[in-house]
Parts: sequence; C-alpha cells; structure tokens
Amino acid sequence: MAMEEFVVSTLKNLLRKNYQHLADNFPSLYSTLISKAGGMLSLETVSGIQEALQEGNLKDVVDKIQESLSAAENAPLDVAVIGGSGVGKSSFINALRGLGHDEEGSARVGVVDTTTKKIPYKHPKYSNVTFWDLPGTGTPQFSPESYLETVGFSQYDFFILVSASRFTCNDAVLAQKITEMGKKLYFMRSKVDTDLYNEQRAKPKSFQKERVLQQIRDNCLHSLTDVGVLEPCIFLISNFDLGEFDFPRLEQTLLEDLPAHKRHTFALLLPNFCKEYIDMKKEFLQEKILLQAVKSGIIAVVPFMPYISGFDQTEQENCLKFYREYFGLDDKSIPEMAQKLGTSVEDVKSRMKSLDFWALVRDDSLVAKVTSGVEAFCSANGGCPSAVLQFLKNYFLRLKFLNTVVDDAKLLLREMK
Repeated sequence: MAMEEFVVSTLKNLLRKNYQHLADNFPSLYSTLISKAGGMLSLETVSGIQEALQEGNLKDVVDKIQESLSAAENAPLDVAVIGGSGVGKSSFINALRGLGHDEEGSARVGVVDTTTKKIPYKHPKYSNVTFWDLPGTGTPQFSPESYLETVGFSQYDFFILVSASRFTCNDAVLAQKITEMGKKLYFMRSKVDTDLYNEQRAKPKSFQKERVLQQIRDNCLHSLTDVGVLEPCIFLISNFDLGEFDFPRLEQTLLEDLPAHKRHTFALLLPNFCKEYIDMKKEFLQEKILLQAVKSGIIAVVPFMPYISGFDQTEQENCLKFYREYFGLDDKSIPEMAQKLGTSVEDVKSRMKSLDFWALVRDDSLVAKVTSGVEAFCSANGGCPSAVLQFLKNYFLRLKFLNTVVDDAKLLLREMK
C-alpha cells in the first residue's frame, strides 16, 4: 500500500502544483516504500530533494534523482575476501559471481599453494564489481603492521575473513586494525555442512543439528573474544548451498551497512536461488522505477520533452532486457537454466512470458488509442497533464515488465526444486 499511497499523493500534488505539500510528505513516504535494508537515496539527498520541492525548483529535483540513479548504476564495489588455502574462499567467490568451479574465469578451487598476492575476480555481468582474493593471515609473510598497506586497504568497501575451523590470533589482530581504520569486517565460518555431516556420522543417536551449529558459533565467538575482538559479526556458511545457514543474514547485514548508492549494486548480485532474494531484488528495482517515473514526470512539464527523452520503444525493450539480466533470464543464461532443469532451451522459453515484448506492450483497444492521442497532445503542450501521463506510463509499464520477469524467475525456481 505504501507504493500506491506515494503514487496517488505525488499525482494529486503535481496536478495542483502543491510543491510544499509534496515536500512535506516526501521523506516520510519515501521511508515507507524502500527495502528494510535501506534505499538508494542517502539522507542528504532526501533532504536536498525536499528543499528543492519547497522552493518549487523541479530542475533541481530531477538533477538530484538522476545523480542518485547514476551513482547507484555505476558505483564500483570492491569486496575483499581473506583466507588461507582450503578454507572455501574460492568457492565462496565463485558462488557470489554465479559461476561453477569449472567455468571459464572462475576462481581456482582445490589449489594446494597458498595465495601470496591479491587476485581480482570481476563479476561476469557487472564489470564494476570485483571480488579480491587476498592471502590469509597464516602465511609466513603475514605481518599485522604491513598487511593492510600491502594489499591496498583503502580500495575495498568491506572485508570478509574466511576460516574453516578456529579463527586465529592473527585474524583477531587484523580485525582490530581494519576496525580501527573505519572499515567493516565480517567473519565467515565456512564448510559448516561438512562439520554437520561428520558429527552426524560420528554420533548418529545424539546428533542435533541446531546444537552443533550453536557449538560452532560459540567456538568461533570465544576464539575471537578471548583475544580482544569485541562483538564480532560471525556467519556460518555452506559454499555448496548458499541458501542454508547464515548466508541470507550475511547478505542482509551487508546491504544495511553499505552506503546508499552501493546497495543497489550489491542487491543485484544476490543469487536467484530462493524466493526471498528474488523479492529483495524486486523491492530495490521498484524503488528505482518510482524514482525514474518521478523524474520523467517532472521533465514532461516542458513541451516536447517526452519526444526527446521519453520512455519510447527502444527504452522499453532495453528496460525489459535489463530486468531479465538482473534475474538470470537473459539469452545467455537460458541454456544454463535448461541444463539445470534437464530440458530443452525451447521448453524453458515456452514457459517464460517475459520473452514476448510485443505481448506486453501491444494494446489495440479503443481506450488505448484515445490515450495515445491524448498523450501526444499533452507531450507537445507540456504542463501538469503531460507530467501525470508520463509518470503513469513510466511507472506502470516498467512495473509490468518487472512483475512479469519476477513471475518467470519464481516459476523456474519452483521447477528446479
């Protein structure tokens, strides 16, 4: 209901040119429609938009929204993953990049030699996202005093320190230095599924999954607090099934801790292996749709602007294409999906409604033809009627594309389970 309330309120105030009321309502309405992990607009930007609305400066509103959209779409994200050989570091990096261990460009798995220098791995779909494989604290060359300078500490947005057993004193020292320098670090205890399997085989009668998990968590906590790490963020992970254990909580925590303009980038990286992640991606994209619609509506106040920078057929096709890529339903991913389902590419395509662009946009009804004529007239004359029409067109057509793609993603997810 929050999204609908925002749309109705915005349209009413645009028609009445009641910019003061728009300004008064904007912060509270915006806070109710964003993801619980946070939105794309920083508090500073929200205040700036409110101030511009109070002054009736619509150009400044458009500029601030466009700056935020561009920042979110192009924000570089550098993730540092620290750990020694055999702890599951490469498997974790591959999972976040959506790659199998034997695919081209994947991080090497099962390597005996310990990493001695940082290795970058670009995300195959998002070139502005890089995962950095950093040497662990157990290497002979490790020195707490020089490590962070050697690996280029300042370039990373956050650090994930991976261990398959106990965290060491060196891990704790490094954590303290990272925290002191104002960066976030998260402890990831990997291979939890292996521990559970071994425990169940050793003690089949007394085995209790939750008790074993709590023992692992307590062990990690004690090994860090005993050497001075206060309130460490510890997450239990299985690299072979990221939907299990603490991985969803890790993703949620990272989203909440990242700056506003980087949340969107990280949200798109979420793998589509569960309904919750698909819905989270959808929430972020719904916010983006709303901001795009507000921007388009304000621009349309100027006569003929919808013809110059409107949501035309080319933009519509690109929009649908981008949504398919976000949810792993692009042309390159469909054959991989078919292989996982054990069926043909044609069979997968036959189940997807998001592949038929014209079926989504074609409307030969009389009402649609009249609306098209009214839109053309208003676009040429500008003003509030043009703003409202362009807002509605952008918002509901983009939302239709998104909902169709999300439905396809959930359908195929159910087929794989």
